[in-house]
Formats: sequence, structure tokens, C-alpha cells
Amino acid sequence: MTQQIERTNRGARIAMLAAILCIALIALAQPARAQFGAASAGAPPPAANQVPLTGRPVQNGSVAAADQPVPGAETSVNTLNPTVNVSGPYSGSAGSTAKMPFSGKLSLREAIARGLAYNLGAVDLSATVRQAEGQARSVRSALLPNVSGDIAETFETVNLAALGLHFQVPGFSFPTVVGPFNYMDVRARLSQTVANMTDVNNYRAARETEQADKLSAEDARDLVVLAVSGAYLEVIAAQARVQSAEAQLETANAVFSQTQQQFQYGKVAQVDVNRSQVEVLTEQQRLLSLQNDLTKQKINLARLTGLPPTDQFEITDDIPYSPAPPITIDDALKQAFDNRPDLKAADAEVHAAELAKSAARDERLPSLAVSADFGAIGTNPGEARATYTVSGTLTVPIWQGGRAAGDVEQADAALDQRRAELEDERSQIEGQVREAYLDVEAAASQVELAEKNREVVAQTLDETRLRLGAGVSDNVALVQSQESMAGAELDYIDSVFAHNVAKLSLARAIGGAAESLPQYLKMQ
Repeated sequence: MTQQIERTNRGARIAMLAAILCIALIALAQPARAQFGAASAGAPPPAANQVPLTGRPVQNGSVAAADQPVPGAETSVNTLNPTVNVSGPYSGSAGSTAKMPFSGKLSLREAIARGLAYNLGAVDLSATVRQAEGQARSVRSALLPNVSGDIAETFETVNLAALGLHFQVPGFSFPTVVGPFNYMDVRARLSQTVANMTDVNNYRAARETEQADKLSAEDARDLVVLAVSGAYLEVIAAQARVQSAEAQLETANAVFSQTQQQFQYGKVAQVDVNRSQVEVLTEQQRLLSLQNDLTKQKINLARLTGLPPTDQFEITDDIPYSPAPPITIDDALKQAFDNRPDLKAADAEVHAAELAKSAARDERLPSLAVSADFGAIGTNPGEARATYTVSGTLTVPIWQGGRAAGDVEQADAALDQRRAELEDERSQIEGQVREAYLDVEAAASQVELAEKNREVVAQTLDETRLRLGAGVSDNVALVQSQESMAGAELDYIDSVFAHNVAKLSLARAIGGAAESLPQYLKMQ
């Protein structure tokens, strides 16, 4: 009987120990999962960082200067029509007077400096560069250690019957519900990619894209210089036209006064007086129109440089005719291919697309990562015990449903597009250099023609006025000579403007317009 009781007690003790062990295992189950789950979970497969299909700047704005031929027969000797077309963000600016005080007098150098700092074309691309730098840092984060920390506090009860644990020992009663009990877990976690070529090439592609954006921003500086300089030259030409019109009005008034005196002495008829008066009124109207144009050109220049959009300022520089720097077409092409930032940007976009394609191919390669955590688990901070985990994970792609092949195909299409754009950019630059070179030669020839025409017309006007004063001619010929003189003056002004625009185009086509502009325009 005694032996039977001892066997019963021994069985009860074993059952109790088993129940306690089960309860302990259940209580530790959740923190164990928290401790080891992160290390055992499989990391998501790497994905290639796709570049956009087109590598050209998203900006819709542009700046283009050209000397277009004047179609058909004209009374003017000018055969070129100079234009500087500015569109998109390049036609606007942020306010510059708050940070750059303005004296009311604007030189070409100051106008360029304000444009480079505040014209929206340059400002927008500067923001694009900052965005690209941020994107490159974000992509780089996949290659650097990732450290995080967390703290968890858990309160729990466990129903053994719900878990299917039933203990029946004669003479003993086991609890069905265990708890409530609590535990806390404070942990620092570290993860690091050791080998993942997709992430590496993604970062390299992002760096190339960042470099392309920086080069595009540098090219935008040339466009801003072209836009601001072209607008400044427009103001110079408009101001010269106003001064010429004022001189012509003075001449017309002198002739009108002379005709009135001759009429009083019976030397000319009333119709001659009327004709002279009409000429005065015509010159007055021409002067008014040219003054309006000058005001508009000054407002346009102000808009490009961040000044208030008014004409309440003076320009201090005059850019007279000066020969273009001596350069052969071959040297101009070589400098353009070496200097143009937009060509370098297109080349960087090709490299970015090549690296993106490599990243897509590398999705098929194994990757290795390590992770570790260190922390403490316990019912309270005083009773917490240190624990740690270190694990390494080798991920081998076996079947991804064709995702890698699809990514390679997309990257290959973008690469082909980038290469085509690079070839087109090189061809476009060569075309711009050749066109600007031809425009410089044609505009220089037209300046010579306009100068000779102005001399001949001035001589004819002097002879006509002498004949009218001698009474051997009426004022019809004089009015015609005055009109010819006014036209000759405008022709010369327009021809100098056309030549300066052609030199601007050549400086832009070669590259580095901000640095080479003083050499081309003979700026003081």
C-alpha cells in the first residue's frame, strides 16, 4: 500500500513538473518570436531602380537666338531678321531686389548676374539637382547599415484548455488559466547588406543621373546668359531706334520751319508746306511707337532678371559693332564637343541607363545580408537579462515569375533611347555651331552694307537740302530723302543687333557663354 502511494505521488510530481514546463514554454513563446522572428524572416528580393524612358530635361522652356532671312524684296538693305525666343521658365524670375539691392542703373554684367541667380530656368534646374542628390542618398541607404531600436511591454494570460492542455492527476487540481503575467523586451537591431549587386548598380545609376542633372543645370546657365544678353541687346537696339527717331523728328521740324519761311516769300507752294507738316506728324508717330517698344523691351529684361516689371531703370552699356573673335569652323566644333554641358549630360544619362540594365540583370544573382540584435528581456528592468542574436541570410533567386527578364527588357529599351538621344544631341550641337557660324558671317557682311548705305543716303540728303534751299527743287525729293535716311539709320541699328545676336548664338553653340561672352561682345 505504501509503495502504491509513493508511485502515485511520484507521478503527480512528474505531471506537475510537465505542466510547469508547458506553462513556461507558452510564456516565453511570444518574446522568443519577437527575438528571433526578424532574423528568420526572408528579405524581399532586390528590385532594379528603373530610369525614365527619356533622359532629356523635363523643363518645357527654351531659349533660341537666330538670324532669319527676310523673304521677298524690301526697300531696306537688311536681309536678316534677328530673333531671341525665350519661353517657359526662362521667361520669368524670382524677385532679386531684396537680396541684391538695385541702384536704378543696369549693366550687362549685372543683368547676367541677376539672371543666373534668379531666373526661373536656372532656379528650377537647381532644385532638380537637389532632388537628384536626395534620391541618390536614398538609394545609397540600401548599402549602409540600418540600425533601429524598439521596446515592448506585454501583459498576458494563457488558457491551457484552449491550447488543448489537460492535466488530470488524482488528488491534484491544476489551474486552467495561467496569469496574468508580464514581460518587457528592450532591443537594438542592426542589418547590413554584404553583397547585393543590384543595390550597388542602383546607386551607381543614381549617381550618374545626379551628375547629368548637374550638367543640365550648367547648360541652363548658358541659356540664361543667352536670354538675358539677348534681351539687353534688344533694349540697346530699341533705345538706338528711339534716338534715331528723335533726330529724324528734329530734322523734319527744321525742314518744316524752312518750308514755312520759303512759303512766306513765295518760293514754294502750300502743298509743300503741307507735305512737310505730314512728315513731322509721321516722325512723331514713329517716335511714339518706338518709345512704346523700348518700354516693353525694358519690362521684358526686368522680368528675366528679377527686377520689378517696369521701365524705371537705365541701361549703362552700349554694345557697338565689333568683329567676332577669329575662329575656324573646325575649332568651333571641337570646342563645342569638349565644352557643351548638355552633351556631357546626355553621355551621363547613357551611363546611368547602362548601370540600370546591369542592376536588372543582377536581380538573378544571390545576395547576402547579416542582421543582429542585442537587448534585454525580463518582467521589469531590474530583472531583465541580456540576449542577442546574430544571423546571416543568403538569398538565392530560383523563380521570380519572369520579373527579372521584364526589368531587363525595360532597362534595355531605356538604354537604346538614351543612346539615340546622345547621337541626336551631338548632331544638334554640330548644326547649331554651323548655323551660328554662318549667321556671324552673313551679319558682318550686312553691317558693312548698312554702313555704306547710311553714308550714301546721308550724302544724298545733304545735297537735296542744298537744292531745296537754292530753290531749284521742291520738297518731295527732300521728304523722300528723309525717309531714306530714317530707314538707313534703322537698317544700321538692326544690322548691328543682328551681328551681336549671331555672336551670342555662336558663344552659346560653343559652350561656356557666361565666360566667353565678354570676348564676343567686347564688354568693358
